[in-house]
Amino acid sequence: MKLTVVGCSGSFPSAESACSSYLVEADGFRLLLDMGNGALGELQRHCGLYDLDAIFLSHLHADHCIDMCAYFVARYYRHDGGRCAPIPVYGPEGTEQRLTTAYADTPSASSMSEVFDFHTVKPSTFDIGPFTVHTEKVRHPVEAYAIRIEHGGRSLTYSGDTGVTGALDELARDTDLFLCEAAFTHGKESIPDLHLNGREAGETATRAGARRLVLTHIPPWTDPQVNLADARETFTGPVELAAPRLSYEI
Repeated sequence: MKLTVVGCSGSFPSAESACSSYLVEADGFRLLLDMGNGALGELQRHCGLYDLDAIFLSHLHADHCIDMCAYFVARYYRHDGGRCAPIPVYGPEGTEQRLTTAYADTPSASSMSEVFDFHTVKPSTFDIGPFTVHTEKVRHPVEAYAIRIEHGGRSLTYSGDTGVTGALDELARDTDLFLCEAAFTHGKESIPDLHLNGREAGETATRAGARRLVLTHIPPWTDPQVNLADARETFTGPVELAAPRLSYEI
């Protein structure tokens, strides 16, 4: 598998990065995890607009899904080659309605489903293309899911947005690469069931026995070097910060 960071800023885009979006590739199949603010433009550095095969939305906060409205325009109104066939979109219950409301002026109430084939995510195991995926509900103010992706004996786990939860520990068990949010700063923000800080991300990776930790979803107002240092205090394996256009072979 290959993981490419399209965007990794939390809450809103920074001067350097779009919001959360990650491209996972194997056997010629392209799965996009989240499509937050600014992600669609950055995505085109890595693949064509119409080269995605499936999309997974961890939850329906704007910094993880709002560029789906722009992607709707690209797919629905394409003239060269005609309208795109529906692409599978996996998201929490109500994803179609949320995107339709956000766009606010679709030609009809069902227009989104003419280019997006919506599938409701629940805690489960299923296949997306060549990948076996496991989804688990995590702790966030809205319905939110972490995902584990397996292919060829290797695994990638993406936390989405979450507070501390045993469900994420189990999902990331022995994972090869743990892409984990670290939006909060230890000793500064302390709101349960919202986000992890760097220290908690490291502790989660340690409990899970993850082999490698990549911190992501750090907002522009947070010092990423502090979170990186905090994670290294609680996880002895390799730790680094996600950054746009970085790629990882898993």
